[in-house]
Amino acid sequence: MAACFYIVVEGEDPGFDIFVNGQALARNEDALEKLAERLKVSPLLEYFSADENSMAMLLEQGAGNPEWADHLPETQWFSAADGLVTVRALIEFLTVTPLGMGSETRAIFSELREFERVLSKTAQHGLRWNLAVSWY
Repeated sequence: MAACFYIVVEGEDPGFDIFVNGQALARNEDALEKLAERLKVSPLLEYFSADENSMAMLLEQGAGNPEWADHLPETQWFSAADGLVTVRALIEFLTVTPLGMGSETRAIFSELREFERVLSKTAQHGLRWNLAVSWY
């Protein structure tokens, strides 16, 4: 089962496109987490929060335990500016020092730029966000 990271922006419709392709980020999460720690920024997964809809989709896809739905914590929302600190630190590092992940480096860089675009607009609109994960 493969995973994909995506951005959820607080509210019904933020008024801008929030689509990001987070497949390479999800595939390389371990290496990116270590890099974030080395750069002294929060790893992307620290911005993860699941809501009832996300968990219901996971359960429909056969992942997880149905008892989760009875014990879900409140959805957490994060400052877009905080997320931008992480994303921009990773982008800056990859610009100077590619991770050596072969063909993945280009995809990771591209997806981080997509995250930067969405988080920048989220910050401009004064909204909060969280990271979600989809399995397929």
